[in-house]
Amino acid sequence: MAVKTTLNAKNLEALGAQTLAELVMSLVDGNAALKREARAALLELAGDGAMAVEVRKRLAAIKKAGSFVSWKKKKPFATELIRLHRTIADKITPQNPKEGLELIWLFLGLAPSVYERLDDSNGMIADIFHDACADIGVIATRAKSDPVKLADQVFRALIDGNHYAEFDNLLESVSEALGDKGIAHLKTLFVKAAAAKPEKPKKPRKEDVIGWSTNGAIYRQDIERRHHESTIRRSLMKIADIQQDVDGFIAQLDENARKLDLNAADIALRLVEAGRASEALTYLDEANQDERYYHAEWADARLTTLEALDRVGDAQAMRWSVFERSFAAEYLRDYLKKLPDFEDIEAEEKALAHVSASKDHHRALEFLIKWPALQQAAKLVEDHYGALNGGLYFLLSPAADALLDKYPRAATLLLRAMIDDSLEGGKSGRYKHAAQHFTDCDSLAGAIEDFGPFETHAAFKARIRAKHGGKYAFWSLIQ
Repeated sequence: MAVKTTLNAKNLEALGAQTLAELVMSLVDGNAALKREARAALLELAGDGAMAVEVRKRLAAIKKAGSFVSWKKKKPFATELIRLHRTIADKITPQNPKEGLELIWLFLGLAPSVYERLDDSNGMIADIFHDACADIGVIATRAKSDPVKLADQVFRALIDGNHYAEFDNLLESVSEALGDKGIAHLKTLFVKAAAAKPEKPKKPRKEDVIGWSTNGAIYRQDIERRHHESTIRRSLMKIADIQQDVDGFIAQLDENARKLDLNAADIALRLVEAGRASEALTYLDEANQDERYYHAEWADARLTTLEALDRVGDAQAMRWSVFERSFAAEYLRDYLKKLPDFEDIEAEEKALAHVSASKDHHRALEFLIKWPALQQAAKLVEDHYGALNGGLYFLLSPAADALLDKYPRAATLLLRAMIDDSLEGGKSGRYKHAAQHFTDCDSLAGAIEDFGPFETHAAFKARIRAKHGGKYAFWSLIQ
């Protein structure tokens, strides 16, 4: 006879409706979250818009609430927000898309009051609102929204709200639902807003001060004005992208802004896509590139532009130049891939010699380990052992792991550098790791035939015992 006591859905069905109902009531009693789940199931069964009415009530209650949500209550609160979002998107919208659209707007309208009641430094709540915002376009399409009215809603949401970035992805979400007509209307609204004369600013009061900078007080009105201007500019840039209007995108950046390397890269990529690569190169060349630093976005955009212009030689020269300055492995790999057969071997040797000769030993070691070029890495360690910083354990520890099989002497030197740094600095928080490094040195000693110019393992142990013998917190960890 089959076992009927195993807890699963099939066996529970045999209990009958009344017994199951009693079990559910006993579980939800005193548990507000489960009670809401059970009530939501009943509302779905009831139909006739009952679920929408209940969601509307709950949204109003959350918006009205003012109590602080502690970290203990934050996760259950987030779970409820997710449930409300999914109820609107998955249960109400399929039955009544227009009501679903109205409710999702109300849901996103909760953002200001919700953020004022909790700490969202981990972004848990932000993710919920961003997911809901991403649904607006789909729901609006199902509701067959009037594109002009939808554009008006989008404009008001961005201009009057978005103080907590809840609508950051709104334009991307609704672009399809707006269509050409809605996008054109939305652009008109933002252009008018940009051209409108700002209201005469009121004289700031002491209570309007929200912070201080090296230039003095920071007033709330100034922050709001900059937010307003930034919203208009960023929205017009996104609209330009939707309309594939490169010149419209560029027009939102003043002459100085166009010379910033990141902005120049953004402009160039759009011009290349529009078949205007020559113009793209002009913007990139006029950017304020500081040769002391490595700007990946600018470099990538320039390479894309050079290839679009079929300037293969210039692109290769740039890859090598960027690698020489930055030790960025991806540029070297791309450079080698585009070389004729056999030339790549010689070029790689040249690149590794360049890295090995660098005075920045730590950056060179990191590159050689990751490339990987372990022979060169081991030589670098032995040639510059005295200059290595044992406090850079996040670099030296993985480097030692990479070298220990084939180059145990170099690996031992890295371990010693970290041990010395911990003991010399009295870094008791690192003693546990230093003790493990000491044990690893013991294990590696047998694999090293000749310590060469370096201390033997016995001499190393004798030295640190003599110098740091009183650090009992460390020695107590040595097995």
